[in-house]
Amino acid sequence: MNAAIALSASLLAMALPAVSSAATSVDLGSAGYFSILAKSGISTTGTTHIVGNMGVSPITSTAITGFNLVRTAPTYSNSALVTRDIYAADYASPTPAALTREIHAMQNAYTSAAGRINPNYTNLGAGNIGGLTLKAGLYRWTTGVTIPTNVTISGGPNAIWIFQVAGTLNVASGQKVLLAGGAQDANIFWVVAGATTLGTTSVLHGTVLDKTGIVLKTGASLYGRALAQTAVTLDASLVTP
Repeated sequence: MNAAIALSASLLAMALPAVSSAATSVDLGSAGYFSILAKSGISTTGTTHIVGNMGVSPITSTAITGFNLVRTAPTYSNSALVTRDIYAADYASPTPAALTREIHAMQNAYTSAAGRINPNYTNLGAGNIGGLTLKAGLYRWTTGVTIPTNVTISGGPNAIWIFQVAGTLNVASGQKVLLAGGAQDANIFWVVAGATTLGTTSVLHGTVLDKTGIVLKTGASLYGRALAQTAVTLDASLVTP
């Protein structure tokens, strides 16, 4: 009898799906030191406001445009548009080596997040998630994702959301991703293979780990981090963790 029960339990365990790896957060490592980190440049027009640090590598500081950089130290510069410091691969040691590690950490975070298995939701809304309320979990789309109307991310302060997007991510102009139930920006991860575009005056919450580029159009706000494996482009935008 005991053997039969043990065999039944074993067979049941084999039949159950593996636990979703979305239950754990994405480790940004040293890339989490930055509000914006990019490999090929950061540019802005208009009165952008960045809360936190920015960095570029392996591109040099010449690819940081529109910020009117002031070289206040050998290892970093500053800007009236950025509350903290700005780092580039052509600044004095130890900045270049540190940036190499931080870019590597960003890429590792993308790979880790993109590789999470057993999604709770697959191709939700066929890529159109406008008007939906999104509970905690791992979401996967084999297409792009559009947000044409407001979306609500709802869950407690310890809940985790990971959104894997095989195509592009587009938030329509004037539309917002809203938080409810105590959901935290730091626990939301948009993992995007194509470009991410925030339309005029739109609002997005969470860390954007983008294999391509990130564009914030006029007046767009990102309450999180912009970590791009190419460039970040802003226009009178706000980025704050």
